Amino acid sequence: MEKLVIRAGSAYELTNSDIMVIDTLIMQDSARIVLNKSKADNFIHTKVFRVGNGCSIIGDGTDGENGETGASGYTAVGPCKNGIPGRSGTHGTNGKGGINLSIYADQMFIASRLLIELSGGDGGDGGRGGAGGGGSPGTRLCQGGNGGAGGNGAPGGDGANGGNLTVSCKQCPDLRTWLGNKLMVRTYGGNAGLGGEGGFGGLAGLISSGSSKDGEQGPKGKAGESGEPGKTGAINFEQN
Repeated sequence: MEKLVIRAGSAYELTNSDIMVIDTLIMQDSARIVLNKSKADNFIHTKVFRVGNGCSIIGDGTDGENGETGASGYTAVGPCKNGIPGRSGTHGTNGKGGINLSIYADQMFIASRLLIELSGGDGGDGGRGGAGGGGSPGTRLCQGGNGGAGGNGAPGGDGANGGNLTVSCKQCPDLRTWLGNKLMVRTYGGNAGLGGEGGFGGLAGLISSGSSKDGEQGPKGKAGESGEPGKTGAINFEQN
């Protein structure tokens, strides 16, 4: 395109492509560019890039989904039987990585602040284990059933890596002086998903009278391990 003006407060989304090639790109105040998240790498090529106040380029990854709680156990039919153990929770899924963005411009002008958001998504938390079923009641001839074991908590998903940013500008001042001032960049790695808690053990089966004894409380399930946090993306400035 020869010229693209993104009106104040509106958004321009890359949907069918991962590249913008425009002679003059203008972002009016509070305008946004939403990158194509179905592509790992996006590119902006322009001769003149003019940015108003409070603009942003969004290419952050999506968070993983939390796991589901495992099914609870139940009390078996009949006297003196142990409770059925609870099921393990399901895994939290991994977050999706932030977009790698490359901006190539001959000239860039930023009025106040441009936010570039390329952070990775958080991992989903692991599902909790299901509670164990209770032991069935005892009689004078047999001990009350033991409570079923609680299900194990599931592992959390991994946080995704932040995207890498490359800005190449031929006729710009030292771009490092813009960081934290005119240019705000977020390339953080996603947080790790937490491991799910173990399910509670089932209650002991009791007896009302007689020479036998009550059952035992079921053991609690093991907690799941947390995922790994994502890595922060790199920021590269190239000036000719």
